[in-house]
Amino acid sequence: MKLRKITSLLCAFAMTAALFTSQAITVSADASDNSVIVTMPTTSEPESGFDPAYGWGAGEHVHEPLIQSTLVRTTKDLGIENDLATEYGCSEDGLTWTVKIRDDVKFTDGEPLTAEDVAFTYNLCRDNSSVNDFTMLKEAVAVDDTTVEFHMNEAYSIWPYTMAIVGIVPEHAYDENYGQNPIGSGRYIMKQWDKGQQVIFEANPDYYGEAPKMEKVTVLFMEEDAALAAAMAGQADVSHTAASYSDQTVDGYSLLNVATVDNRGFNLPCTEPEEADGITRGNSFTADVNVRRAINLAIDREEMIRNVLNGYGTVAYSVCDKMPWYNDAAVMEYDLDAAKALMEEAGWTEGEDGIREKDGEKAEFTLMFPGSDSVRQALAEDTANQLKELGVEVKTEGVGWDTAYDRAQSEPLVWGWGAHSPMELYNIYHTIKDTGSAEYSPYANETVDQYMDEALQSSDLEESYDLWKKAQWDGITGITQDGDIPWIWLCNIDHLYFVRDGLKVADQKIHPHGHGWSIVNNVDEWEWE
Repeated sequence: MKLRKITSLLCAFAMTAALFTSQAITVSADASDNSVIVTMPTTSEPESGFDPAYGWGAGEHVHEPLIQSTLVRTTKDLGIENDLATEYGCSEDGLTWTVKIRDDVKFTDGEPLTAEDVAFTYNLCRDNSSVNDFTMLKEAVAVDDTTVEFHMNEAYSIWPYTMAIVGIVPEHAYDENYGQNPIGSGRYIMKQWDKGQQVIFEANPDYYGEAPKMEKVTVLFMEEDAALAAAMAGQADVSHTAASYSDQTVDGYSLLNVATVDNRGFNLPCTEPEEADGITRGNSFTADVNVRRAINLAIDREEMIRNVLNGYGTVAYSVCDKMPWYNDAAVMEYDLDAAKALMEEAGWTEGEDGIREKDGEKAEFTLMFPGSDSVRQALAEDTANQLKELGVEVKTEGVGWDTAYDRAQSEPLVWGWGAHSPMELYNIYHTIKDTGSAEYSPYANETVDQYMDEALQSSDLEESYDLWKKAQWDGITGITQDGDIPWIWLCNIDHLYFVRDGLKVADQKIHPHGHGWSIVNNVDEWEWE
């Protein structure tokens, strides 16, 4: 394994060196001119360009768009503060949000930013976005130059979290090519984009906020091997990396680990098997709640973090760990003896081969993982090893996403989740109209649904947090260990970076799922010491 890693690094080093010498790519940062070079995974490059209507700032790599301004932004503790907005509020029925905006903001072409641009942007996203959900928005209307109203189809208390990631585009300068040459009013201007290689940003001299300390930001799109090689060659200031490379020593660099809600866990189908439309939904083994509770108790998450993540992660009990709406009733302790007792109680007795049986059925299931993801594969293998101690046989299988979604309706799959919004909880656990079951794995609980519906209908964002917590556990029912436990959460993966000595990376918010743009959310505050 080590030989393979070294060979891979040598190849990446050679390819990276060739890339820098043969292409017009920035090769070093000069601290005196306040510039920085940051690597990101190739998947972070926006396929549709830097256009909020087509996913820029949203999706798996949720972040604050550098080029455009947003109405509000999230604070380090995931609260909400104003950006373009000077004030905002919601009607008592939750169907109208009114936002007042600044009157001193201009786009980089010199034109003023008005409420018309805000309304245009949101209506554009409503009609075109395939990444963010805008089905709750009926229409955005500019009341005057500095006032915009959002008329909703239904109450949506967490609308401010949407307002925090939608960058405002200029109506007068928007066309089908906008994403390739974006005009905004944010902290940076996109100066150059070499597709498949790099994008260069320069500070907006007319930015209405505090002037960025880092005047030039170059982002290089690279796989992990190449990013490490770039750091080893001194050709990047911040290089993303993975736990598998965390034991590497890079002269002139230190390892930065950032806490995340980049969660890894697997679903446990909660219903008996049924087939419809060619898809099997449900699993006879995991339909037993005591089996699900036993599996949750039998996983030593601390061991998993040590052995799979080299210590760079935190235990996970929920998809919303560390968030303001997290219910700590999800916390439980590893207890193999208690897990075995639950299996016995459920009638699963140990056979001669150590695997439990009940009514002629083996205690077994297949745990799938995305075939291209080595971390999820390692987590699946570790889970299989641990559950063997419980008397459960787990077979692991790498799969493609073309079949994974359908198969996950009947077989557990290692997923990655985590967002700065309670909608992550809703999307995973709330039933959908088409099936009367949750979308990603068979599960339904009317009480859980009701709490989440009431949370969305609240006219006060912070007051809604308590309802989101009750959806997790209200003392009687919910999705935690004492409740239905339809998902098993394993760990939150730290995001790791090799950072050049002398560069002060500003304190990071908890990163969401996706090892991408979140690191540069506050790049304007970085500085060379």
